[in-house]
Amino acid sequence: MFQSFDSHGDPTAGRARVTLLREWLDANELDGFLVPRSDEHQGEYVAPGSERLRWLTGFAGSAGVALILRERAHIFVDGRYTLQVRDQVDLSVFTPESLIETPLPAWIVKNIGKGARIGFDPWLHTIADAKALRKATERVGATLVAVEKNPIDELWSDRPAQPLGKVEIQPIAYAGELARDKLARLAAGLTDEGVIHTVLTDPASIAWAFNIRGSDVPHTPLPLSFAILSAQGSHYLFIDGRKLGIEQKAYLTQLADLRPPSALDAELARLAARGGKIGLDPALAAEHLRTHVEASGGEVVMLADPTRLPRATKNQAEIAGTRAAHRRDGAAVTKMLAWLDRQQPGTVDEIRAVTALEEFRRSTGEETQMPLRDISFDTISGAGPNGAIIHYRVSTATNRKLQAGELFLLDSGAQFQDGTTDITRTVAVGEPTEEMRERYTIVLKGMIAITLLRFPPGTRGSDIDAIARVAHWKAGLDYAHGTGHGVGSFLSVHEGPQRIAKSGTERLAAGMIISNEPGYYRTGAYGIRIENLILVTPPEALPGGDIAMHGFETLTLVPFDRRLIKTELLSREELVWLDAYNARVLSEIGPMVDGETLKWLEAATAPFSHGV
Repeated sequence: MFQSFDSHGDPTAGRARVTLLREWLDANELDGFLVPRSDEHQGEYVAPGSERLRWLTGFAGSAGVALILRERAHIFVDGRYTLQVRDQVDLSVFTPESLIETPLPAWIVKNIGKGARIGFDPWLHTIADAKALRKATERVGATLVAVEKNPIDELWSDRPAQPLGKVEIQPIAYAGELARDKLARLAAGLTDEGVIHTVLTDPASIAWAFNIRGSDVPHTPLPLSFAILSAQGSHYLFIDGRKLGIEQKAYLTQLADLRPPSALDAELARLAARGGKIGLDPALAAEHLRTHVEASGGEVVMLADPTRLPRATKNQAEIAGTRAAHRRDGAAVTKMLAWLDRQQPGTVDEIRAVTALEEFRRSTGEETQMPLRDISFDTISGAGPNGAIIHYRVSTATNRKLQAGELFLLDSGAQFQDGTTDITRTVAVGEPTEEMRERYTIVLKGMIAITLLRFPPGTRGSDIDAIARVAHWKAGLDYAHGTGHGVGSFLSVHEGPQRIAKSGTERLAAGMIISNEPGYYRTGAYGIRIENLILVTPPEALPGGDIAMHGFETLTLVPFDRRLIKTELLSREELVWLDAYNARVLSEIGPMVDGETLKWLEAATAPFSHGV
C-alpha cells in the first residue's frame, strides 16, 4: 500500500516537547521560536525527517506554523484545517489561530511586546515570509533572530535520516522537450532579466528542467536538490550522488556540474564574491540564501522561479499524457464506485474504501501497461461527519463505517508516468436527505459554471473564483477553500502558480491544468466536494464576437451520483452539459470496463434531460 493508516502525530507528547523547547529558549536568551511546516525547499510535501511541526504538536496538515513562547503556544492554520487541528493537538498546550483571519505578522503586532526576541530557522522561511515577520517585529520593538541550528533537530532524538530515493530519467515521449533545450531557454531568459545566475530551490522545478524524477517525499516524484542556472549555460546541480545510478549520472553530467547539496553555500559565496547578480524567488527561496549571498558580497535580484510558467503550461506530449492518465484513472475510479455501490451500508469502512481504490488503480494500470507509480496524495476518505473535515486523513484511530443515510466523500489521485490525477466524488450511502440533495446540486452547479466559462486572455484565477460560488451565495452558503489548484505532469498534484482562488493572481494560459472543486461542509454531519481536472484551451473566436476567448477542456471522466442531483435546480444549459459529459464518460470509459461495472456505468450515465 502507498498510504499508511498510522495515527497522526502524538498530541500527548506535545507538552513535554514544548517544555524542552522552552528550556532551549532560556539557554539562548530568546522569548519565542517559530516552527513552520516546511523544509529547506518550502514544498508542500516533505520528507519524514522534516516533519518538525508534526513532531512538536501532533498536527499532520500540509500547511501551518507554531509559535512557542515562554508562557503560551499557538498554532496557525488555514480554513482547510480548522477542525483537524483541534482533533490532533493538545488544546491545553496549543491555542489554534487562523492564518487567514489573523496572519502571523498581524498576530505578532497585536500580541508580542517590546524587546521580545523571536527565533526562527532561516532555512525554513522564505525571503518574503521573513521580510513580513521582520517588519512586524520591528513595528512593536521586538527582534527576529535567525538561529544557526534548529533546536527541533537537536531535541528530536529519533529523527529520520534524509531520504536517498533513486533518480530516474523522464522519457522524452512524456516530457515533450529535451532537457538541454529547456535549459537553453531558461538561460536566455536570465539574460533578458539582467542576471547571471539564479537559484532553483523547488525540486519540482529541477525535476521539470532536467527531465528527472525522484522518490524522496511521499506521493510526489521529487528528487530533493538545488540548482544554480547560468545565463552562460554552465549550470550546477546539487544532489546527493547516492541517488544516481550510472546512467543517471552520465545523463546529468552532460547538463550540469554535479555537486553535493552541502556545496551550495560555498558555490554561492564564490559566485557572489565575483560581484554577480544572483536571482532568488522571494516566494520560494529560503531567507538563508538571501543573507548568505549578500554577506558574500553578491547582489540579490528578486526574480520569480523561471521554470514555473513553462512547467505550468503543458506541451502537447504532456497534454496527451494527462488525457491518457485520466482515461485510465477514470476506469479505475468507476470500478471502485461500482463495487462500493454493491456493498451493504455498514460493511465497508473508510480504510477499506482507500485500499479498494488503490487495488483498482493498480490492476487498471497493469491492464493498460502503465503501472501505478504512487497515489498523488493521501486519499481523503470521509464518511458522514469526517467528510466535513476538508483535508481529513483516515487513520486506524479515526476509521469509520459508511453508514446508511450518510454521505461519503472520496478525494484521491494517482501518479502515472504519463500524468498526475486528482478527483473527488461524493456519493450517497443508502437514501440521502433532501437537504443533502439540494446542497450537492448547488455544488454541482458551481463546478459546471466554471466548466462552461469562456474568458479573455489575461484573466486571473481570482477573477473567476466567485463564479463557482454564485449558487452557494444565493442560498446563503460558501466553502472555506479555493476553487482550484494547478496540477503537474507526473509531478506535484498541487502545482503553482495558477489557482482559482481569491489569491490566484497568475493569468490563466493555454496548457495549464487546474482543479475545479467547489464544496460544502456541514460540521458534524457531512461534507460535499465535486472535483474534475480541467485544461485551459487556446483562445478561439466566438460567433459574432470581438474577442477570442479561452475555455476549459474537462480531463476527469467519472460519473456523478445521480441520486444526489435535483434536476429541477439545474438550468437547461447545465442539463445539456451534464448529459453530454455522461455520454462522453460512457463512450471513453465504457470500453475499459465490463460486466457489472459496465451495467453500473450505463445506469449512472443515462440521460437526464430526455432530449431537452
